[in-house]
Amino acid sequence: MVASNEFNPDKITKGDLFTSTNVEDFPVPHGRDEVWRFISLRKLRGLHNGEFLPAVAQAVKVSQHPGVSAETVGRDDERLGRVGKPSDRVAAQAWTSMPEGQVITVAPEVEVEDPITVTYTGRGEGVTSFGATSIEVGHHAQATVVLQYVGSGTHADNVECILGDGAHLTVIVDVDWENDAVHLSNQVAQVGRDAVLRHNSAIFGGEIVRIVPRVNFTAPGGDAELLGVYFADSGQYFENRMLVDHSVPNCRSHVLYKGALQGEKKNEARTCWVGDVLIRSNAQGTDTYETNNNLILTDGARADAIPNLEIETGEITGAGHAATVGRFDDIELFYLMSRGIPEAEARRLIIRGFFNEVIHRIPVQTLSEELENRISEELEKISA
Repeated sequence: MVASNEFNPDKITKGDLFTSTNVEDFPVPHGRDEVWRFISLRKLRGLHNGEFLPAVAQAVKVSQHPGVSAETVGRDDERLGRVGKPSDRVAAQAWTSMPEGQVITVAPEVEVEDPITVTYTGRGEGVTSFGATSIEVGHHAQATVVLQYVGSGTHADNVECILGDGAHLTVIVDVDWENDAVHLSNQVAQVGRDAVLRHNSAIFGGEIVRIVPRVNFTAPGGDAELLGVYFADSGQYFENRMLVDHSVPNCRSHVLYKGALQGEKKNEARTCWVGDVLIRSNAQGTDTYETNNNLILTDGARADAIPNLEIETGEITGAGHAATVGRFDDIELFYLMSRGIPEAEARRLIIRGFFNEVIHRIPVQTLSEELENRISEELEKISA
């Protein structure tokens, strides 16, 4: 038998990731490395090579709810890192450097009515914050967790979600940093039998933001949906790099990310989306599809969209992927203008409609409305 962290050179897949909590187990990334080739390493403020400013704990606050416990624990607490051990050097650096982490537990068969809000506030200049958050939802429990990142600073963290059998967890990652923040996050979810995961990501703030979610299924009947929206302006780089690993039969996954970009100079606003879906040989009955759509609003913007689908068995319900990078649909614009709608307003309507498919599926109404407001604010920056 091959151990989980030992590669079989004859059969290596994207899911066979080496993981470790020791930063020295990973080489320093270089621009030619496949998983780092899109991001500007020199802008990571030393997160990738150990040259960061002094390390401090993340500043975090968790809302209180019946049936939910939230604890601050030491880095060596056995409840941290059960499924979300780091798979790259920055994530390992976050683990090695953090003094403490958070453990949030939803008791079995508890339905949490209001969203559990976890607010991370940047520590500002002169320091680098590191942390880890473990969210466990007991069997047949239901909860919504909002991970909200605000303020400014340099931050790296690890987030893991553990879903018991029959559990239902909605996670909303709301990245609303000030535009001078740098944030890299390693996120892993383990989905139990007949469990349902809804992972939503919204990135509007920050200078450099890189979110790396991974989903693993442990038993049949798991259902995972990953939705995301992002809007990059001049000087911003957003990267979403995900992996959905189907290793057991009869599970479903659906991925849909939509982004818009605007920048005045060439490559001034950039995004990268990499979607990996792996269907292993014993994952019969898998049903999966992934989509990424990008809307380029100005000449000084660039979006990279890379969907990957690796299939080891033909006994599946369905599998597919699609990705687009394009500009305005002139026909839609002409149609609205022919109905008397001014061009600037017509453009705003098209962009709002582009995002609505994702935003309207976020179950927290106040947050859904807030994201619509942020899009409206972004659109005000576009000249008529």
